Amino acid sequence: MPTLRDIKRRIGSVKNTRQITKAMKMVAAAKLRKAQTKIIEARPYANKMASVLGSLALRAERDVHPLLLKRPRKTVEVIILTGDRGLCGAFNSNIIRRGVEFIKKLRADGLDVNICTIGRKGRDYFKRRDIPLRKMWTGLSGRVSYFNAQEIAQDIIDNYINETVDEVYLAYNEFRSVMVQRVTIMKLLPIEPIEETGETFWPDFIYEPSAGDIYDRLLPKHIEIQVFRALLESQASEEAARMTAMENATKNSDEMIEKLTLQYNKARQAAITKELMDIVGGVEALK
Repeated sequence: MPTLRDIKRRIGSVKNTRQITKAMKMVAAAKLRKAQTKIIEARPYANKMASVLGSLALRAERDVHPLLLKRPRKTVEVIILTGDRGLCGAFNSNIIRRGVEFIKKLRADGLDVNICTIGRKGRDYFKRRDIPLRKMWTGLSGRVSYFNAQEIAQDIIDNYINETVDEVYLAYNEFRSVMVQRVTIMKLLPIEPIEETGETFWPDFIYEPSAGDIYDRLLPKHIEIQVFRALLESQASEEAARMTAMENATKNSDEMIEKLTLQYNKARQAAITKELMDIVGGVEALK
């Protein structure tokens, strides 16, 4: 049975933990506000870019640009976007589990799969299991910039143009709200044409100076924008998940302190009662 000193020491330890989790929640909330503002500003541009490029791909000849060229599926690349740090609930485990399921499905279809990771948690997961990675990027959590997206996008584009891979998918957490982050697997390459319906009219375009020049500028930019959006979505999702996890940890600490305080009071009362009984017993023995 724990002594009064042990219980008191444990109460102090839990109080210290509560202070840390409460501070981490406040820091995550501040970071989330900034990340949420960035992703809200980036989404309309990324969506419109995807819409325009899908419309272009619908009318363009597939051989007009290498990024539109659709080859037989042999080698598929899957890029899994995780965080660099933990203490964010199931944020990292959810995206890793969904990515691994998708990889297994591709391999079951008889395809070769290259795996790339963005973030230390994804890299460490595959390294612990001796699964080779074609490429890995780390150190982006909380420091996402457009330069990072350009670097990643250029690597993706080079490998696709060199026919190292035939399809590229990006798996990331899409920020929906503070409580909800949805795992999304997005096809980056080849660029798919938008689905044409009778309700929507997509006009053809006049290209100046030429279609080739327009595609050379727009298609790589489209990949950069989609990668940048995924990085921002993941950053906002990570901070939201961390804020929620730290809030739950703080509540659990409060509950534990309450239980330990009750246990401490009961133990102290039992000790006082025992001392009184010893005194009364001693007095009776002297009579």
